Amino acid sequence: MTNSLPLFHRVAGQPVIVLGEGEAGEAKRRLVERFGAVIVGEDNGEARLAFVALAEPEAVAARLKARGLLVNVTDRPDLCDFTVPSLLERGPVQIAVGTGGVSAGLAKALRLRLETMLPASLGALAEGLGRARGALRARFADGAERRRALDAALAAGGILDPLDAASAARVDAWLAGAAAGTAGLAEIVLRSADPDDLTLREARLLGSADLVVHDAAVPVEILLRARADASRREIGDGGADATFPGLTVVLRAPR
Repeated sequence: MTNSLPLFHRVAGQPVIVLGEGEAGEAKRRLVERFGAVIVGEDNGEARLAFVALAEPEAVAARLKARGLLVNVTDRPDLCDFTVPSLLERGPVQIAVGTGGVSAGLAKALRLRLETMLPASLGALAEGLGRARGALRARFADGAERRRALDAALAAGGILDPLDAASAARVDAWLAGAAAGTAGLAEIVLRSADPDDLTLREARLLGSADLVVHDAAVPVEILLRARADASRREIGDGGADATFPGLTVVLRAPR
């Protein structure tokens, strides 16, 4: 299990400290400028983030941390409060691949592989969905119902499948006839404690569930495959509730 919480931090127009030498320092400056931040020196009192690319970074990193800044130190994951992922961009869609500083090369290789899979139109799909937000809220006033409708449309083979290059052109047509997504009750009997043994259907159900009801013996690695904001209950602590709105998934431990 990773010990890093992935976050997207808005830096446009904000001061960011960059201290660096050589190509490593220039790379950090290019990165920070790319996202609209204002590069400042160590003495700036308003900055909240700092990048350090120095041959001997320990003292500088300690001073910055003592002031409450979050610090990234090039090639020193032991000194980092945050790491920089390998980033794939499709307009407003950003996919960050990180390894917690363990292997930047692996993160890059995965990002390059994903580059070949994701259509250039993915950004246009995101922008279309952004423009449709008000109309979608009007059609589905309930947040859970709205999410289920989107889940169904964005699923593999759905009308807005993100991997289908033509999906961006179908947003308006989908919205005109959008139907509510999956609701009801589904049960999964696990074959093992390994989350990789989940079928694609089971993984999709877990990723879409509004309520997960599970045996106490269900491994946490399996439960992590569910939506983070899904409600959870142990069997025997209320159990499956037929009146619970949306999709309820019952997880049974391996027998």
